[in-house]
Amino acid sequence: QVLLVESGGGSVQAGGSLRLSCAVSGATVSTNCMGWFRRAPGKEREGVALTIGGGSTYYADSVKGRFTISQDNAKNSVYLDMDSLKPEDTAIYYCAAAAQALCRRYFLNADIYSNWGQGTQVTVSS
Repeated sequence: QVLLVESGGGSVQAGGSLRLSCAVSGATVSTNCMGWFRRAPGKEREGVALTIGGGSTYYADSVKGRFTISQDNAKNSVYLDMDSLKPEDTAIYYCAAAAQALCRRYFLNADIYSNWGQGTQVTVSS
């Protein structure tokens, strides 16, 4: 059974930073594609970033230059460093896992991600 557990969410003022973590069990991050998604109140789920085996990365335009995705294979974990946070970044953030081959073709299409965490809340105040 694959289990993804996010942590690190919280409340921060605009311009601040947060680091989200996703601990993975039952799957190996180095052989999967790991993505971060978010859902803001009243909005559809949005893909934020992905990393393919810790190599290639891809970011949504809305976070490019501000967010960085990384992973630690020894800890089997994935991280999302978020800088210069804006109120519009307020959302529940989820990590998810997908097959690498699917990621290379469909990137942040949520339908290809088969395993999801429970989410962690990020609130950015102005």
